[in-house]
Amino acid sequence: MTSLRLALLSLFVLVVVACKRPAPTTDVVALPIVTDASTELLFTWIDDKGEFHVEQKVADVPVGARDVVRVADPVKDPPKLDDVFVADLRNPTGPGNTYAVRTMSRTEFEKVAVDRRSKDAGVLAPRGAESAPPEAARPAVIIYGASWCGPCHQAAAYLKRRGVQFVEKDIEQDGGAAREMQAKLASAGMRGGSIPVLDVRGKMLIGFDERAVDRALGKAL
Repeated sequence: MTSLRLALLSLFVLVVVACKRPAPTTDVVALPIVTDASTELLFTWIDDKGEFHVEQKVADVPVGARDVVRVADPVKDPPKLDDVFVADLRNPTGPGNTYAVRTMSRTEFEKVAVDRRSKDAGVLAPRGAESAPPEAARPAVIIYGASWCGPCHQAAAYLKRRGVQFVEKDIEQDGGAAREMQAKLASAGMRGGSIPVLDVRGKMLIGFDERAVDRALGKAL
């Protein structure tokens, strides 16, 4: 009888201990805080042709492309390697006029570009003159490089000979330029590792190759 009581008591203790175990907790995702005044973030929006563009201000994102905008935060990363932060920049709905931000898989974000590319009609509203220069005034090429990079200077010299408008950004001297370059590469599904990196009207090229630049320029000239 004593043995039976001890066995029942032991079972009761195990049940009580099991019931008191705390439920597993999930990691809280620290989402970026996005407002109209944000300047430390990079915003990647997708045009009606499925091309990616990167801005540093919410105001520079076209109104028609604000529903799904990737947010790159230099100090925060999504909990999963293949996830990205995505914001809805149409209307601030959070405290302090913040925009809604969530995580999305990279595949889902890229599918937005594929879907828009498949449509014939454009849906984006043009940018206001106060937020962006006219198309003719925008450089056809952006060269991301460094002062010591020989191929970077070769790319600049080649574009100058061709009469192509371009700008050079030193990623070692300008942290913003480095983040901008990395965000563009990530949006294109590419990884850096060498310079120069050329943005030819939205087409990203790693390294300098005259034929690749000519193909990317295409009808842009």
